[in-house]
Amino acid sequence: MAESDQEQRRVDQFILEKIDSVSHLEALLLLWNSRPKQWSPEELARRIYVDIKIARELLADLQRSDLIVAAPDAAEKYWYETSSQERNGIIEIVDATYRYQIVRISNLIHSKGPSAVRDFARAFRFKKEPE
Repeated sequence: MAESDQEQRRVDQFILEKIDSVSHLEALLLLWNSRPKQWSPEELARRIYVDIKIARELLADLQRSDLIVAAPDAAEKYWYETSSQERNGIIEIVDATYRYQIVRISNLIHSKGPSAVRDFARAFRFKKEPE
């Protein structure tokens, strides 16, 4: 559970900036909690009770957001991997917060604008070029 107002603000900011739906959050947390296990869309679909097509979209979205990685071959496997202690720390707090504040976090996600509006706004974000 978030221990301070600062942690709660960090959780809320992460949710608002990176998470498009409750299903996205649940997929991310599943991969984070099961690391280093690799997940196929079929496995994810069974685990979070969504259609395989939706699972593929969730995984692709999370990969595009640099929250998970995909196998470089055609194996269609995804997993959580980062060397960023900051990223690991925020996801750990998000995970704990979601366990105890599922309604608040779900409402926060649902309060965001439609995904089409968010996608349009995201197109104007500046990204750092890889070095």
